[in-house]
Amino acid sequence: MGYAQLSSTSGSLAADARSLNSLKLQSVQNTPAAIKEAAKQFESLFMRELIKSMREATMKSGMMDSPGGDLGADLLDQQFAVQMSGQPGGLSDLIAQQLSRQMGEQTAAVVEAGNPTETPQSMPMRMSAMNQASSIAAYGAQASAAPQAAPQATTQAASPVVSTRPMTVQNSFVTRHTEAANNVEKTSGIPSSYMLGQAAHETGWGRHEIKMADGSPSFNLFGIKATSGWTGKVAEVTTTEYVDGVAKKMTAKFRAYDSYESSFRDYARLITQTPRYAQASQQTDTVQGFTTSLQKAGYATDPNYANKLSQIINTTQQLQQRAQLVAQNT
Repeated sequence: MGYAQLSSTSGSLAADARSLNSLKLQSVQNTPAAIKEAAKQFESLFMRELIKSMREATMKSGMMDSPGGDLGADLLDQQFAVQMSGQPGGLSDLIAQQLSRQMGEQTAAVVEAGNPTETPQSMPMRMSAMNQASSIAAYGAQASAAPQAAPQATTQAASPVVSTRPMTVQNSFVTRHTEAANNVEKTSGIPSSYMLGQAAHETGWGRHEIKMADGSPSFNLFGIKATSGWTGKVAEVTTTEYVDGVAKKMTAKFRAYDSYESSFRDYARLITQTPRYAQASQQTDTVQGFTTSLQKAGYATDPNYANKLSQIINTTQQLQQRAQLVAQNT
């Protein structure tokens, strides 16, 4: 398969995981040009998931939402992802470098120059295809995590033509709370990525944390309400609840803590020690199983809570993988 044929798959890879797997395997068997194209498609897939996570983290009124509107937004996100991918100096260059190193390429210059003396047979496979996909996508995120100047005219050294601020917010949130989440994981068994993802979803990546009446933080990252059995501090705020599928604004009381780690620990106690969430605490093997169990137990009234939370957790896991790769390469 030549480069021109590979390019024709660009549209489908933004949404088709099977096409992504196919192209990923082809990158092992073809020329450096195929590796470069594969890197572009990895970037397109990553950008689409990033945009989707940003949409899910944004609060909605519920009044104008509809399945048709969600479909239109998803199609638009796919188009944005394709257009933002493959920019000179962008994520695809970093992804190509990482892919080349993992496949035995001596330098990333081979990919850029399309060296005809480098053959597919000289590229030994060092990781499984699936591990390559997750690692490369995570590695590419570090370009978005770094602050960049405003987009300039396209040149060979230009930055990707996309704002990286939302990625910085996400990365900052995960970095800030990883230690506390890891500590609680050791005693509760709940994966830190699950807790970080749920905290991110409930607070909009820390941008909409519950505040006390005087504006000070409540340290409540999980939206846990203060029921009659709660004897600690309380924060009273206006929130959105779904009654018979209809979003309504109402005032509710939420628990308040002295630290973020206390919030993680209280959440872990709620999930592991409350009979209501017994099934969820036993469904930590898969993200979807855990989030679906939480929704069935009534953790939130949003009918799409499980799907939204799953997407945020997946993003959190990518950020954690990126951090591990960065640590390994420094």
